[in-house]
Amino acid sequence: MANYVVLNDANFEKEVLNSDIPVVVDFWAEWCAPCRIIAPLVDELASEYQGKIKVGKMDVDQNPQSSMNYGIRSIPTLLFFKDGKPVDQLLGAVPKGQIEEKIIALV
Repeated sequence: MANYVVLNDANFEKEVLNSDIPVVVDFWAEWCAPCRIIAPLVDELASEYQGKIKVGKMDVDQNPQSSMNYGIRSIPTLLFFKDGKPVDQLLGAVPKGQIEEKIIALV
């Protein structure tokens, strides 16, 4: 079972902006090789920090509005939200430790 929420333009506000815990949003696309590289790392962290953070995955090809709203120009991009506001981001296929540092700063 996945420990993440599948995000789309319709549920973004409810799942991310109105979340009572910090949210990590993984902007990705099916055709993106670096996205596939970090996907298992993001999934692991979603399990490890379950209950402390929420992890959401958003396919940029199917949800152009949210991607545009947050200026996503390259993928993968991880955006870190706290209290409904983006507070940090990571671009590209980064090591798990780098993602975890940002999560620890959030919680």
